[in-house]
Amino acid sequence: MSLDNYQKVFFRGMLKYLRRRFTRNLTERNRQRARLVSKDGRCNIEFGNIKEHSRIGFLVDIWTTVLDLKWRYQMIIFISAFLGSWFLFGLLWYAVAYVHKDLPEFSPTENHMPCVQNINGLTSAFLFSLETQVTIGYGFRCVTEQCGEAIFLLVTQSILGVIINSFMCGAILAKISRPKKRAKTITFSKSAVISKRGGKLCLLIRVANLRKSLLIGSHIYGKLLKTTVTLEGETIIMDQVNIDFIVDAGNENLFFISPLTIYHIIDKTSPFYEMSTETIKQQDFELVVFLDGTIEATSATCQVRTSYVPEEVFWGYRFSPIVSKSKEGKYRVDFSNFGKTVQVDTPHCAYCLQTEKEAKLKEKKAYDNPVFQLNEVNETKM
Repeated sequence: MSLDNYQKVFFRGMLKYLRRRFTRNLTERNRQRARLVSKDGRCNIEFGNIKEHSRIGFLVDIWTTVLDLKWRYQMIIFISAFLGSWFLFGLLWYAVAYVHKDLPEFSPTENHMPCVQNINGLTSAFLFSLETQVTIGYGFRCVTEQCGEAIFLLVTQSILGVIINSFMCGAILAKISRPKKRAKTITFSKSAVISKRGGKLCLLIRVANLRKSLLIGSHIYGKLLKTTVTLEGETIIMDQVNIDFIVDAGNENLFFISPLTIYHIIDKTSPFYEMSTETIKQQDFELVVFLDGTIEATSATCQVRTSYVPEEVFWGYRFSPIVSKSKEGKYRVDFSNFGKTVQVDTPHCAYCLQTEKEAKLKEKKAYDNPVFQLNEVNETKM
């Protein structure tokens, strides 16, 4: 084969590889877009055709609207509120000095008493407005008792300045201390596994608290989102099915000091009962897991959530051990094994496990006949 043929084969193979890689990445992106809840708990949903009167509700609830804004937009509002109020009242102070003819351009006499001393133009009016609202009080510029409108303007700016300070500083503090930040220190395993636990087929998920402070009254539950068709022919895109998760100590008031493995028992009432190791990857569902709790330090309620799609559920695996005890008697959590899984023997499906149990139970069953009698007969040779 010549050098040209080698180059053609090489470039042809490279194009096939790049095409497969591009197709795989595009497929993964489409799957991520189809996910309703991302791995970090954000909801992938948008609202359209909202009526105008409904949009006014966002302005009526201005406090929640400001808190929900991103930091860059909130800082823009923060800076604009202060600069805008300083400049607006600066214009008003300039207008008072202009009407009262206190400016140098009017050539006031030596006996002239200005409304505000030492205001010589728009710049000095802006500086006086800033000093008044933030209560700096340099002492160079001050209001005199000559003008009632100047006194009224001073009182108005002081009151509005306190309101703006309270609102904006409160919004910044509330956004910093939001329970959503505490949720960042609660982590779920990237994948879910299905294996036997206590003789039952279970779907297992691991969750960990990265802080030493506890979550009080923690509660874990799940929702299975899938598309269903009712008996009347109605198609429900995001039909929600309750998924009960438990731990060995119960799912109420968890002692969340170390990572926990929560599990859902796959029985006849479970939506996973009809699935098997071959068909689970072909299903179209999204398992959303929620963890609600109260922050110990602030007594604020927070919610952590994540989701799992069929490609993230591994049949026939269990999680690796993560908690150990040292010779000194201290408990150690090895987070390097937090998401690691180990392959184990697992039934093909939940129905197979039930059938196997019923077969073994039938083998152990015995039936007593109280009427049965055994008579011994002595046989004699003739």
